[in-house]
Amino acid sequence: MILFYQISIFFYFLAIKIAALFNPKAKLWLDGRKNIFEKLKEINPNENIYWFHCASLGELEQAKPVIELLKEKDSTIKILITIFSPSGYGFAKKYEKADYVFYLPLDTPSNATNFIKIVKPKKVFFVKYEFWYNYLFQLKNSDIPTYLISGVFRTNQLFFKWYGGTHKKMLSFFTYFFVQNENSKTLLNNLGYKNVSITGDTRLDRVYENSLNPEKPTLIKKFTANKKVIILGSSWANEEKILSEFILSTKKDFKFIIAPHDIKKNRIKSVEKLLANENHIKYSDANYENIADYNILIIDNIGILANTYQFTDIAFVGGGFTGALHNILEPASFGNVLLFGPKHKKFHEAEELLNIKGGYEINDLDDLIAVTNLLLSKNNLEEVQQINKNYIKEGRGASEKILKQLDL
Repeated sequence: MILFYQISIFFYFLAIKIAALFNPKAKLWLDGRKNIFEKLKEINPNENIYWFHCASLGELEQAKPVIELLKEKDSTIKILITIFSPSGYGFAKKYEKADYVFYLPLDTPSNATNFIKIVKPKKVFFVKYEFWYNYLFQLKNSDIPTYLISGVFRTNQLFFKWYGGTHKKMLSFFTYFFVQNENSKTLLNNLGYKNVSITGDTRLDRVYENSLNPEKPTLIKKFTANKKVIILGSSWANEEKILSEFILSTKKDFKFIIAPHDIKKNRIKSVEKLLANENHIKYSDANYENIADYNILIIDNIGILANTYQFTDIAFVGGGFTGALHNILEPASFGNVLLFGPKHKKFHEAEELLNIKGGYEINDLDDLIAVTNLLLSKNNLEEVQQINKNYIKEGRGASEKILKQLDL
């Protein structure tokens, strides 16, 4: 089974090389790993290196609260962050608490051996979903403590399939598992792993902290003008179609913000086409004098979405029609009611918010109309907003629990 894994890694690399001929993201993936072992030599192996590996931006956000607590408790710690995806690398490079940031070399036996020999990490943290056999094997073989933080396990993962022997073996390489929920703990326990604690999701620590003192985009504040606001955050075509139909059909006194996941010109134009006869403006065309005159704002830049949620009331978050639901904790931290598409089963925070009536599944226009009518009746909107604020506030503390278990 391990042989099949090594072969699959080879073919994955081959596919990336072919894709890089016409796909800019694949080319970034390759270019970022050129001469990687020469670049790694800037690390001083005598330092107190704590290595965090994150797939992309989402996992980086989960790592940050733990990193920052570690730095507070021990100033000698140097943080190395490795990233798998180009979409997370730029954000990691800008993170001021990271001492070193690199792409993770491809998971081959020789790469893993060389990487660990150069870096010599004192402790290693894999975040949520990333499992690389050769790295984990070499860490175990080198007797380096290795932890999974904010882990989530589900029965449909390879660890729990009869043919998932290689993945089951990877679990044995971890020193300890810090998981988000009871189901994850039970699944690991059923495989014989007792080195597990339910610590929750470190993202709750992150979004709660950010919600206490957020930046306040002045244009967004002027646009909303203390009116009820529905925001479509990190949207894809399915959500944009439903919201545009809602805008065309409703007479309710809402303002609307649309922040597409992809802000390329053709995608922004497609959103504008849906709203051709509506009073809308792009953020790039707005200024303090004209923005309040519009009912719909299209955000066509990167970096302000998270802080925009403080001025909105209902957040329809994208990705729920593809199975890649975007961050719903950021809008929840500001008390937004959460709406999302039907493919949310693998996002336990979505399931929890559905259960406590802080979130609602949206399949079509009729669902959106029904939910907004419900929320606007009998002060339901304010009640649900408080539910979501409490969910974030009461769920924080995962980072402290992890450090306590590590005796740091």
